[in-house]
Amino acid sequence: MITILAAGNTPFLLKSVFIGSASFIGGGLISYLIWQTALKRRKARLVRETEIEAEVIKKDKILQAKEKFLQLKAEHEKFITEKNSKMAITENRLKQKETILSQRIEETQRAKNELDAIRDNLNSQLTLVDKKNEELEKLHKQQVEQLEAISGLSGDEAKEQLIESLKEEAKTSAMSYVNEIMDEAKMTASRNAKKVVIETIQRVATEAAIENSVTVFSIESDEIKGRIIGREGRNIRALEAVTGVEIIVDDTPEAIILSAFDPVRREIARLALHQLVTDGRIHPARIEEIVAKTQKQIEEEIIEIGKRTAIDLGIHGMHPELIRLIGKMKYRSSYGQNLLQHSREVANLCAIMAAELGLNPKLAKRAGLLHDIGKVPDDEPELPHAVFGMKMAEKYKEKPEICNAIGAHHDEVEMTSLISPIVQVCDAISGARPGARREVVESYIKRLKDLESLALSYPGVLKTYAIQAGRELRVIVGSEKVSDKEAESLSYEISKKIQDEMTYPGQIKITVIRETRAVSYAK
Repeated sequence: MITILAAGNTPFLLKSVFIGSASFIGGGLISYLIWQTALKRRKARLVRETEIEAEVIKKDKILQAKEKFLQLKAEHEKFITEKNSKMAITENRLKQKETILSQRIEETQRAKNELDAIRDNLNSQLTLVDKKNEELEKLHKQQVEQLEAISGLSGDEAKEQLIESLKEEAKTSAMSYVNEIMDEAKMTASRNAKKVVIETIQRVATEAAIENSVTVFSIESDEIKGRIIGREGRNIRALEAVTGVEIIVDDTPEAIILSAFDPVRREIARLALHQLVTDGRIHPARIEEIVAKTQKQIEEEIIEIGKRTAIDLGIHGMHPELIRLIGKMKYRSSYGQNLLQHSREVANLCAIMAAELGLNPKLAKRAGLLHDIGKVPDDEPELPHAVFGMKMAEKYKEKPEICNAIGAHHDEVEMTSLISPIVQVCDAISGARPGARREVVESYIKRLKDLESLALSYPGVLKTYAIQAGRELRVIVGSEKVSDKEAESLSYEISKKIQDEMTYPGQIKITVIRETRAVSYAK
């Protein structure tokens, strides 16, 4: 079609094309102008909206800033007010202290003036005394010179003779007086003391228990020994490492020996072995598991024993750590005597004796139960058990009377209350009664030898014999070397030295024997 037109009338075609192009360009230009105008209006509207929104935000921020400022201003004013009030209170206190200090300064000045007046008066009196002393010395010197001229002896010689004669006379009189006083005191005090002690012992009884450092674990057959030892000894090494107990597997039939000085560790090892043998699974991992469970079980049992002991004795309000240590006493022995049984016995003895003497029995019972608490520490202390127990009691807020009774029951601190000697006496009664304790033979023999050697060290002593298991010492002296009066003095001196230098249960009777023997032979 276009080709045909072009061939027929070329000028007309060009004109048509030109007019179409112009119309298209004009329409596009108008659309572009309209779009530009709409875009400008939209931009203007967005600018106005943005300005309005910015104005609103600005006003909100200004309001928030004003509110914050007012809040800070109020807080500041409150802080200033509180500070001013505190400063006013402090100022009032300072004024009061200043007033008190002024009064004290005035009182001190007044007292100083009085002291100055007293000092001046004393100085004047001392001056008079010095003058009188000088006059007396002159008179004394004159009298001494006259006596020396009359007696023919110097003052020093006469003084020595007089002192020697008076010394011998005073020593003899003093020993007689001491013996008379001791006899009288024994006669008057022994009856009541024996009554209190006998009634106390009669009202309390306890069973005697002997513990060693070895526990025997029984097994059904020797086959179990091999399982306990394990391959190349791994089971027994693991058990010893975890419990801290030496396990001795020897030829003893159907028995294994557990050896340790700590009875708690021995008990843990025994219970753990029992569970392992019963269960049948014995290997290092299982051993560690069972021992951990057993340790927890023993700790719970210790606390339960402590609580039950306190409840049985009627003691309340004790610190949980002290309760735990009381329970731990069950696994400790002293000279073969179970420590918990001993402490319970001492507690009951103290309560009864305190009641007989009109003192507080509950306080005495509490002190008696805790008196050996220093023997079961978690760590090894360097202090003696009595002093360490006293410090533990002070740490856990026990009363001063109880703390002093704990620390003084072996005379390591000074006694300050009447409960202290009661605890000391009841501790000795519990430990010295027949069957209560057993003593190592070597230490027993050494104590008897030391007792005899101490008495032999005195001049005039010929022989000494420790009899009645060391509860009496017979001292034989020469009649030509020791008189009857000196024998009394010797008995007293030996008893004091034994009391000061030796440790022994109960009491020791010292008997000095002086005899004259006449011997002749008939032929």
